[in-house]
Amino acid sequence: MSNRVPSAARFRSKTLTALLAFLLGSVGAHRFYLYGRRDAFGWAHLIGTALGIPGVLMLVASHRTSSTGWVLAVLGAGSLLAAFLAAIVYGLRPDEKWDAQFNAGLTRRSRSGWGVVFVVIFSLFIGALGLMAGLAVTFQTYFESQGGINTSLSD
Repeated sequence: MSNRVPSAARFRSKTLTALLAFLLGSVGAHRFYLYGRRDAFGWAHLIGTALGIPGVLMLVASHRTSSTGWVLAVLGAGSLLAAFLAAIVYGLRPDEKWDAQFNAGLTRRSRSGWGVVFVVIFSLFIGALGLMAGLAVTFQTYFESQGGINTSLSD
């Protein structure tokens, strides 16, 4: 999360930002909403996701043996998980701190409600689920590639 001050003096909703990070954060929507089209981190999300999609397709086609596929998939996963983390961080930020950074000088103030709470809960749940699934597939692939590992319980 950047400490950069948004350029235009317009109201920025904390709930909408968290929702954008949850739903479209892997393409940088929350960053573009807050900082505009010139935000480097927003473009990094978009590029990471654009590289991650063919990476996952390469892994599927190669039965998880493509090194290039792994590198690209990790970039995409990083973008996706960072978006879920951003939704949590933005959603948990107190309204006063949010307004001081993103709505300074405006008379309208943020009033977070249950919507942002649900976005944070779903971001935590789906982000943790995705991280655990990714780690499980990664470790399974690693141990399968070691060969000769006996997984039977009998002698």
